Amino acid sequence: MKVVVDLSRCQGYAQCAFLAPDAFRMHGEEALMYDPNPDDVRREQVLRAAAACPVQAILVDQLEGQDVPVEASPS
Repeated sequence: MKVVVDLSRCQGYAQCAFLAPDAFRMHGEEALMYDPNPDDVRREQVLRAAAACPVQAILVDQLEGQDVPVEASPS
């Protein structure tokens, strides 16, 4: 799994950090730190975090024979 966050789009709502704290965390009030290659154990958490992003800044490429990134849909 590969994760890419468009940091220019991210607004620091921290929904991702709440839903997948091992993959995403806030540094200060607005800076997002993230693991670009989270392990498969966190797959469901990362996918939920991407789906919960209010500005759709998180893209997830599942790398399982699929070359098309999965863009989170608004919740």
